[in-house]
Amino acid sequence: MRKYICEFIGTLVLVLFGCGTAVITGGDIVATSLAFGLAIVAMAYSIGKVSGCHVNPAVSLAMYLRKKLSSKDLCGYVVAQVLGSIAGTAILYALLKSSVLGLQSIGANGYGSLSNVHLNLVGALITEIVLTFVFIFTILGVTSDESKDNVSGLIIGLTLTFVHLIGINLTGTSVNPARSLGPALFAGGEALSQVWVFVVAPLLGAVLAAWVYNNLMVTKENSKVKQKPKTKK
Repeated sequence: MRKYICEFIGTLVLVLFGCGTAVITGGDIVATSLAFGLAIVAMAYSIGKVSGCHVNPAVSLAMYLRKKLSSKDLCGYVVAQVLGSIAGTAILYALLKSSVLGLQSIGANGYGSLSNVHLNLVGALITEIVLTFVFIFTILGVTSDESKDNVSGLIIGLTLTFVHLIGINLTGTSVNPARSLGPALFAGGEALSQVWVFVVAPLLGAVLAAWVYNNLMVTKENSKVKQKPKTKK
């Protein structure tokens, strides 16, 4: 249960501070990218030892495919992450409703008229699959190397920052189904009708990242293990 509570808290923080910064700064790309990235860094070093700080169903799915997460924990993590996203959005909703900013935006992802550059559906799917692949592939690489334990949270946070830098004007950057579900539920309308893209595409990106890692990097790692050190004659 401690793991699930940590995932709930971590996702709440990610959505509240990431989406909150996006709304309050008027969608400033650098500020929003840093907010999402720094939220991950903060949570990685606070809840990472307990739950691994997935705070993202796509990450949990990739870890499950890497056999580093059980079916039970996969379900528990996803439920906790979705609830955390809803709770984080609810707090943001209450803050915005009581301010002069109002509820014009609550950080929902989108394409078409909801995209800053009016990216179409196909473009949105490609964007989210590619960005999620990069993000998840980095996570798998960093977390598989124990020598990087002390800096893994920082590397993952910086990776989330740079995928946001390119993705914000395209789709608002999801790479996280839970992060997208909370804001879409509160925004309703077109944002809610489009949210399926930001659930399906990140999950596909995660599956692709896990498959590539399992077939490329793991094979390379295993070949190194099998090599016997040469003995001097």
